[in-house]
Amino acid sequence: MEELIYPCIWCNNNAREMTDYYLSVFPDIEIVDQNKWVHVLKICGQRIMLLNGGEMFRPNPSFSLMYLTTREREVEAISTKLIEGGRELMPLDSYPFSAKYTWVEDRFGVSWQLYTGQEKEIVQKIVPTLMFVGDNNGKAEKAIDFYTSVFPASEKRGILRYTGDEGERAGHVQHAEFKINNYLLMVMDSSYPHAFSFTEGMSIVVECHTQQEVDHYWEKLTADGGEESMCGWLRDKYGVSWQITPAAMKDLLLKSPRVMEVMRTMHKLDIRRLQEAAD
Repeated sequence: MEELIYPCIWCNNNAREMTDYYLSVFPDIEIVDQNKWVHVLKICGQRIMLLNGGEMFRPNPSFSLMYLTTREREVEAISTKLIEGGRELMPLDSYPFSAKYTWVEDRFGVSWQLYTGQEKEIVQKIVPTLMFVGDNNGKAEKAIDFYTSVFPASEKRGILRYTGDEGERAGHVQHAEFKINNYLLMVMDSSYPHAFSFTEGMSIVVECHTQQEVDHYWEKLTADGGEESMCGWLRDKYGVSWQITPAAMKDLLLKSPRVMEVMRTMHKLDIRRLQEAAD
C-alpha cells in the first residue's frame, strides 16, 4: 500500500479565505476535507492542504506549484485571476519550452507556474517544483539522487541542463523531473541572488500506514544535516520541509482533543501513543 504525498501551504489562519479564493480561480476544484486546522482541496484530482499555522511562515518562489494543461486559454484565464492582488514573476508569453507559460505569485504569496504542453507530457496536473538557490544552487541533481534513494517506487525522468548561455552555470539543472512513490516532483537550480530559500511556508506531506514507515522516512530525511521539528515536521539537509504523518491522523483527531495535545509534545509521531490518546 502506497503513502499519499501532497503539498501543504502554511496559512496565516486564513485557510477558509484561501479556499474560497482558489474555488474562484481553478476550473476543476473541490473541497475534500475542512476543519479548524486544515482545509484540503483537490485541484484537477490533485490534493493540496491549507494549514492554519499563523504568522510564523510564508510561502515563497523556492517552492512553487506547476499547473500543466494542453489549453493555452486555460493558462490565460487562470493567470488573469491569480495576478489580481499578486505579482508576475515571469510574463505570460510563448517560450521555447511552452507555447503559453507564466510564473505568478498570488495574493497569498503562493507561486504558480502555468504551463501549456502536449497531452503526453502531462503525467500529473499539479507538480510541486523546488528551486535550489543560494547555498543550495547546484544541488538539484544531488537532491534527486537523495529523494529517490529514500522513497520506494521512485523514478528519475531526465534532466535538462543549462548551457551557460542563459546566465546560469553550465551543467546545472535547468529542469528535471522525478517520482517518489509514483508522485511527480520537479526541480531546478538558479544562481540569481534570490532573497528567499526553502521554509515551512510550503511543505510536503507523506502519509504513512505503519510506524515502520514513519521511522524510515524520519531517519532518512533528517540524516546528514536535516533537523527535527515538532508535530511530525522536519527539514531535510536542503532545508525542504516535510510532514511525516499517520494516514489515520484525521480519524484520530476527530475521536478526541487529547490527540492534538499529545501530538504537540512529539517530534517524530508515535502512532501507538496517538491511538491511546484517541481511545
